[in-house]
Amino acid sequence: MMWRAGATRAQAHVAETEQRIAALEQRIEALRRDQRAQTQRIVDAAATNRVLRDEVLGLSQRGALLEDSVSKLADPTRHGAQALRMDEVELLLSQAQQRLDIADDLDGARRAYTLADGVLQGIDDPRLLNLRQTLAQERQVLDALGAGPHAALALRLDRFAGQLRALPTRPPVDTAAQPVWQRLLSPLVEVRRTGGNTIVAPDQRSTGEAALQIELGLARAALERDDSAAFRASLARVDAWLLRLWPESPALRQRRNELKLLREAELRPALPELGSTLKQLRQWRGSGAAIDVPPPVASNAATPRIRTE
Repeated sequence: MMWRAGATRAQAHVAETEQRIAALEQRIEALRRDQRAQTQRIVDAAATNRVLRDEVLGLSQRGALLEDSVSKLADPTRHGAQALRMDEVELLLSQAQQRLDIADDLDGARRAYTLADGVLQGIDDPRLLNLRQTLAQERQVLDALGAGPHAALALRLDRFAGQLRALPTRPPVDTAAQPVWQRLLSPLVEVRRTGGNTIVAPDQRSTGEAALQIELGLARAALERDDSAAFRASLARVDAWLLRLWPESPALRQRRNELKLLREAELRPALPELGSTLKQLRQWRGSGAAIDVPPPVASNAATPRIRTE
């Protein structure tokens, strides 16, 4: 009986121990679940903090942009009709510069400068006096160009091509120095030196004249696209054809001198004045100079001076 009671107590102790172990395992599993939940909450909180930090940075950037916008609105240079007029002046001057650089359009550039001058005259600010003077000087330089160097060179080239038809195809002959028999036979027989390189055969002359006209056309095309190297190369080949198609004469030397002057001419002369108004305007606006209309003064007041900030 005592043995059975001890066995029963041992089994009850083992069962109690197993229950305690199962309870501990359940508590450990619950703690693990809580730990995983806490870890997930920490990860979510970190992500939320990152989102909040990005939002705060975005708000800071928006605040900076708003502050910049407010400062620009408070700047008299960007206020009202005067700011629009200054933008219009800059746009017109930029268009004039592009017409000169890209298309060599002098008439279009003059119209743009005229419009810009009219807009500047409508802005009542004494500090724009230097800008108006620079624009006036630039317009004078542009007017002095006339039709432009390209048009002048094209006209000279056409005049040169037209004068080639008047060149003598035979060398000048001093009849006084000729023998009597040569003067008698000159109406029937023409005597020339064989050492010259002038083309005499009619078919060769027609081919050479056609090649000469092609070179003149290439020179005109190079002049249109403002290619100085191609223009001078074409004129050099024209000079070579002159020596082959016409014998030496004073008229030929004169045409060759004209051709030399054409080769030495500048297709785009250096004019530092052009574009100075636009550069000065951008520097003036970039320096933060304010455009304000001076208040009305009495008739005996002093003349307003140009103030720089």
